[in-house]
Amino acid sequence: MILRIYGHDFHYECENLCRVFFPNEKINIVYDDSGEDELTVVTKYEEGTVSADVTVNGESRSLRKETDDESAELNLAKLIFAALSDLTGYTPPWGVLTGVRPSKLMLRLIADMGEEGARDYFEKGLLVSEQKTKLAMTVAAAEDKIVSSSKPESFSLYVSIPFCPSRCSYCSFVSHSIANSNAKKLFPEYLEKLAEEIELTGKTARENGLRLESIYFGGGTPGVLEASQLDMLQCAIERYFDLSSIREYTVEIGRPDTVTAEKLAMLKLHKVDRISINPQTFNQETLDLIGRKHSVEQAINAFRLAKGYGFKCINMDLIAGLPGEDFGIFRDSLDTAVMLSPENITVHTLALKRSSTLNYEGTQVSAGNEAKKMLDYSYQKLIQSGYSPYYMYRQSKCVGNLENVGWCKPGTEGLYNVFMMEECHTVLAVGAGGVTKLCQPGGTNVERIFNYKYPYEYISGFDVITSRKDGVTEFYSRNGVK
Repeated sequence: MILRIYGHDFHYECENLCRVFFPNEKINIVYDDSGEDELTVVTKYEEGTVSADVTVNGESRSLRKETDDESAELNLAKLIFAALSDLTGYTPPWGVLTGVRPSKLMLRLIADMGEEGARDYFEKGLLVSEQKTKLAMTVAAAEDKIVSSSKPESFSLYVSIPFCPSRCSYCSFVSHSIANSNAKKLFPEYLEKLAEEIELTGKTARENGLRLESIYFGGGTPGVLEASQLDMLQCAIERYFDLSSIREYTVEIGRPDTVTAEKLAMLKLHKVDRISINPQTFNQETLDLIGRKHSVEQAINAFRLAKGYGFKCINMDLIAGLPGEDFGIFRDSLDTAVMLSPENITVHTLALKRSSTLNYEGTQVSAGNEAKKMLDYSYQKLIQSGYSPYYMYRQSKCVGNLENVGWCKPGTEGLYNVFMMEECHTVLAVGAGGVTKLCQPGGTNVERIFNYKYPYEYISGFDVITSRKDGVTEFYSRNGVK
């Protein structure tokens, strides 16, 4: 596919919109008349006019609109959207909105122009469908309630376990398969350094008068840890952090094939109250295709085993738009998840990340209309089954420009998910790939401190990582807890 750019620098927005309609196409951006393709989008901005001339498989549309400088990018996006919707027969329900936090935008608009004005801007200004506008408003209200419960001195702790039993074909995270001998060799030293960083971070939190509200073990697949390794890390957290104010403790176990009775008992011993067991699909052919080394039966058995330990909340993740899956397969997976009745179900839309095997191999994924049917069904089914949407985010290159939504039974919202996504309080991160987000108490300033991405870098550069943690104290000396 060719995207031609003349007289403007809106290439990022134009490219994102083209990818919404053609997720399996490579998009070549050119600034002249070079190259030919049966899929071509020509965009121009000159003399107060934006234009889009679009050709799809021999059929063309040419649209123009007068505009001022301030509205030029949005008006050009609307022209591309209209032309491609007409030519492809797919009307993306999020319109021209490509931001990752629609509910955050909705909250801001409601504060500025009231609910009616915000709804009107979403539907008429951004061309968002009525259903997605309603979803954004529902999630915004749920998130606002959680955000408002955070205090200026609040923070959360993120613990990174960047190892997995195997690498999924859609994954772009910095995660290493423990089947790899080099990764396995790093594991003991990595955990040793991680415990040291936990100690340092606990000291930093105390010195700055911070109040721990939630803990989240993520990855990777924290379930690759043995029970004794979980015990060691959680003992370190209990030793170096004040847990008297904690409201939520989550371990994203991840793969069903890593779940054991011994690990579950250890998590309960340390008062973990939320876990996540993620099948992604209940179709065995798909599991095999995407590199998940577990069976459907293992996923169901792991959930039932965990249910017997009395955790406050078990979450299950599903992905809409996986390769080879049509609406019927996704529907059956969602129905299975609802039948199991976990407290939370998170429905993701497949994102074609650049470093994933799916993207590298050019694997064909679901078209926008098919993925939209999947999410429409999940919305109806989950509402009917007593779940409500409480947090939402979107990723670049999501199939159909769709969304990821966390659904919960009443009273089981995941606080960390909202705290992290809405950047309403500080998240101190430990481990390889961890990103500490420092949020100004009572303000909007957010600063980040990055740990090295890869475990071998994390180990060899540990002194640098620990010195970077001084940035936490520097931040709070400038933006003290009030």
